[in-house]
Amino acid sequence: MSSETTSNESDTFEIGDTTIHRLGFGAMRLCGEAIIGPPEDDETAREVLERAVDCGIDFVDTADSYGPGVSERLIGETLGDPDDVLVATKAGLLRNRDGEWLAHGDPDYIHNQVLASLDRLRTDTIDLYQFHRPDPDTPYEDSVQTFAELQDDGLVDQVGVSNVSVEQLETAREHVDVATVQNRFNLDDRSNADVLEVCAENEIGFIPWAPIDGDDLEEHGHLLDGLAEEHDATRRQVALAWLLERSDVILPIPGTSDPDHLESNVAASKLSLSEDEIQRLTDASE
Repeated sequence: MSSETTSNESDTFEIGDTTIHRLGFGAMRLCGEAIIGPPEDDETAREVLERAVDCGIDFVDTADSYGPGVSERLIGETLGDPDDVLVATKAGLLRNRDGEWLAHGDPDYIHNQVLASLDRLRTDTIDLYQFHRPDPDTPYEDSVQTFAELQDDGLVDQVGVSNVSVEQLETAREHVDVATVQNRFNLDDRSNADVLEVCAENEIGFIPWAPIDGDDLEEHGHLLDGLAEEHDATRRQVALAWLLERSDVILPIPGTSDPDHLESNVAASKLSLSEDEIQRLTDASE
C-alpha cells in the first residue's frame, strides 16, 4: 500500500458537538529523550504538527506531563487555537528528571495545572481535558469532581478519564459526562477490553494509548507481516487498520516525531481489511 496520498480517510466520531476523524495524532513524542525537555529539533517537531493537520488529522492528544509542558507549548505555538482541530490534553501526573510518572490528583493541583495548560495551548477553553491517572492518595471522586467544576466554569469543554477500570469509569460518570476514555489497548494487549465494551455501549470515545507498540506487534509479527505483504503495507499500518475496524468508538492516536512516519500512519486509514483478515487479527490474542 502506497502512502503517496496522505489524506486521513478514517471514519468520523463526535466528541461533544465536534466531529473528528477517528485517526488522530498523539503528541507525546514531540519531546526530548524519556519525554523530558525539548525535542532535539524544534523545527522538525513543528513540521510534524503542521503536516498532521495538512493530512486531515483534526484530533491531537497531549498532556501537561509531556516535557513537562513542552508538547503543549509546541502545539500552542505551532497550531494556536484552530477551530477545525480538537486539541485534547491531560492533568494528573508529575514528572522529574529521572523520568518517573507520579500520580497527583489533588484538586488544588489540577486547578493550577489547567491554567498553565490554557496558557501554553493559547486558548480560552480546552477542547477535551482528561484526568491522566487515578491517584491512590486522593479520593477518585474528588479528582473527577474537579474536572466537572472546570467544565462548569467554562475552562474546559469536554472531560475524559484515563487508565481506569470499569468501576472507576462508572464512578466518574456519576460526577461528569465522560466523553472519552484513554486506556492501553492494541493488537496484543487486550487487558482493557471490558472498558472498551462499556465505552461502545455508551458511545464514549475510546482512545487506545500505545496503539502500535513495537514489542506488542512483535508477538504477532508473522501474521502481521503476511497481511502487510498482501496489502503492500507495513505491520504498523495493518495494526492501525485493525484498531479502526475493531470498534466504531476507537480513536487511535499513533505518535511520532518523524514527518514521514506520520504520513505512513495516516496512510493506514486507507487500508481495507477483509472480514476474514479482521477476524484472524482479532483471534490472535484471544
